[in-house]
Amino acid sequence: MSADDAGGGPYAVETIDISKHFGAVHAVDHLSVSIPHGGITSIVGPNGSGKSTLVNLLSGVLPLDGGLVILDGVRLRVVKAHETPDHGFTRTFQEVRLFDQISVRDNIMVVLTSRRLLPALLERTKPSHRARTEEILREVGMWEKRDSLAQDLSYGQRKLLEIGRAMALDVRTYLFDEPFAGLFPQMLERVKEIVLRMRDQGRTLIFISHNMDIVRELPDHLIVLDSGQLLTEGEVHDVLSREEVIEAYLGD
Repeated sequence: MSADDAGGGPYAVETIDISKHFGAVHAVDHLSVSIPHGGITSIVGPNGSGKSTLVNLLSGVLPLDGGLVILDGVRLRVVKAHETPDHGFTRTFQEVRLFDQISVRDNIMVVLTSRRLLPALLERTKPSHRARTEEILREVGMWEKRDSLAQDLSYGQRKLLEIGRAMALDVRTYLFDEPFAGLFPQMLERVKEIVLRMRDQGRTLIFISHNMDIVRELPDHLIVLDSGQLLTEGEVHDVLSREEVIEAYLGD
């Protein structure tokens, strides 16, 4: 871990002047944002605004070209993906990532035990692991599918299982990348219920979404990006009514 210093702070996630460029394209351009503990924050913006790059920088999927990421008070110039849960942070991916050849139940067990596939499957599971696995799968509505292979799940069920895998890490802050994309109404409502339940449990929820109905309904706080920079932020209805947001994002 490369950290300048550690120890809590008022924000779950902060960025200070972070940048990422791909050739001449500045995908994230000296961006500073702060997300408080608790509640739901949504990050939106037009295509190419830097949302996906920001998520990948926060989670260590991409290296920073400059600036600082602060996760729960720990200041990081280098974010390592495998260490983010130690800083109370995890994420899901827009393209769901599961172990397709093992069961739904074992996909959760892998996270609760060694977090590596082969050692986790060989490790003797504890009653506490089995109990927590059942609890998580019931929370996301997947207990009845516990013995199914992940590869046999529907798209929506795969989304639910990935959320369950994130929950198994038991961190303070969760970043969900397009959790509502491509879902049928019934499944979309289930994901909304899970997000709200996690918020009520005191977790910090951050999500990226193009679904403006969801953006209007769920978050307490809204961050709008444009061209890799912060366009504006604040309370949802106020932000969405601002002229610069309408011009840049809504196109009305």
